[in-house]
Amino acid sequence: MSTNITLKNSKEVDSYAVSHLVAADEALTNTISNCAKNGIPPIAVSPGQGKFLSLLTKMSGAHNVLEIGTLGGYSSIWFARALKANGNNGKVTSIEILEDRRDLAIENLRNAGVKVPEEAEVLLGPGLEVLPRLEEEIQQGKRPKFDFVFIDADWDNQWQYFDYSIKLTKAPGAVILIDNIVQRMLEDGIVGPEKRQEGAISVVEKVGQDKRVEAALVQTVGAKSHDGFLMALVL
Repeated sequence: MSTNITLKNSKEVDSYAVSHLVAADEALTNTISNCAKNGIPPIAVSPGQGKFLSLLTKMSGAHNVLEIGTLGGYSSIWFARALKANGNNGKVTSIEILEDRRDLAIENLRNAGVKVPEEAEVLLGPGLEVLPRLEEEIQQGKRPKFDFVFIDADWDNQWQYFDYSIKLTKAPGAVILIDNIVQRMLEDGIVGPEKRQEGAISVVEKVGQDKRVEAALVQTVGAKSHDGFLMALVL
């Protein structure tokens, strides 16, 4: 089988899979349209990836999900629905740095039938300012630890977000997933033809040296072209 043909047809394969495996959903479709109408860049997870995150959440039996990087709330809706399907009183806690995006995400969540803030909350502020507050609340017993963390925010702080996520999750068994890890490695020259940028941190290398977790990297192709995610299990 030709690898070139596989890569060339990856978007077609993705579209075919979504048409058969992801049920049509007016609320999710409207969320994408509402984001586009409000100038949100089309960088949210794809429908196929949303379904994948939903399945991971259900399989892990998660009660509470932490999402770093809300954007327009598309992935937040997938998480909130998965938690509800798990049959527990869990909640999605999402962090967004921009106020207009936070407000739009809340609008999209409510339009999708997600109760805010009971089933999903969107906290405003830079991740590295909000995360310490969450840690303090956990230490004070004001909120439970998280079972699942999805990191989909500014690339420069991926490692810091990952390190903090371990502190905020239940051990053993919590899941941490970093999106766009392959794009970051390629752009920083960690791998590939580009010269390695000065000071570039390889999150993969650091995670591989971290005895608190066991991790794997999965490359992906599809609607978002060549990319991949890193998934870690907290030990």
